[in-house]
Amino acid sequence: MEYIIFAIVAYLLGSIPTALIVGKLGYNLDIREHGSGNLGATNTFRVLGFKAGSIVIVTDILKGTIATLIPLLFDADVYRLIIGLFAVIGHTYPLFAKFKGGKAVATSGGIILGINPLLFVITISTFLVSLYLSKYVSLSSIITGVVAVIASFLFQDTGLIIVTALLMLFVTYRHKANIKRIREKTEPKITWM
Repeated sequence: MEYIIFAIVAYLLGSIPTALIVGKLGYNLDIREHGSGNLGATNTFRVLGFKAGSIVIVTDILKGTIATLIPLLFDADVYRLIIGLFAVIGHTYPLFAKFKGGKAVATSGGIILGINPLLFVITISTFLVSLYLSKYVSLSSIITGVVAVIASFLFQDTGLIIVTALLMLFVTYRHKANIKRIREKTEPKITWM
């Protein structure tokens, strides 16, 4: 029963459409009607700018982190990585935004932060270096996922390895259109300030 309760809470937490809320409250704009139409941090950065994008990415990370930490508050005997996955499902298929959400990158990172902060530091560092070198957010997200799986072996936690691998596969799947655009050289690159 505990799993069901925490999974529902995590899903509802993940379903909070941060990009949509920030766009509507702060800019009177529906982010789904601009840019890629995606309810994630990358589209928010591109359409609304650094401040809005920063709010969205931090909040989306926290959705995954909080989902993994809530069971600790109740001293619940549940596997927190599984609960975190429901936040990712909520973020990607949000109840509060017609089941069309983001690509799961930030919320996946939040799960890792809630479970293993050192692995989070490794993944965020990988993302930033990869983004600096490639200028592709999508490619950096996929590379980060692969590095996260490899780095998770260092912690000798089978569950962490499995969940990190599942997240990497899911993030890669969610970026299939981006992969096609990278091959066709039509994927937008970021520009540094």
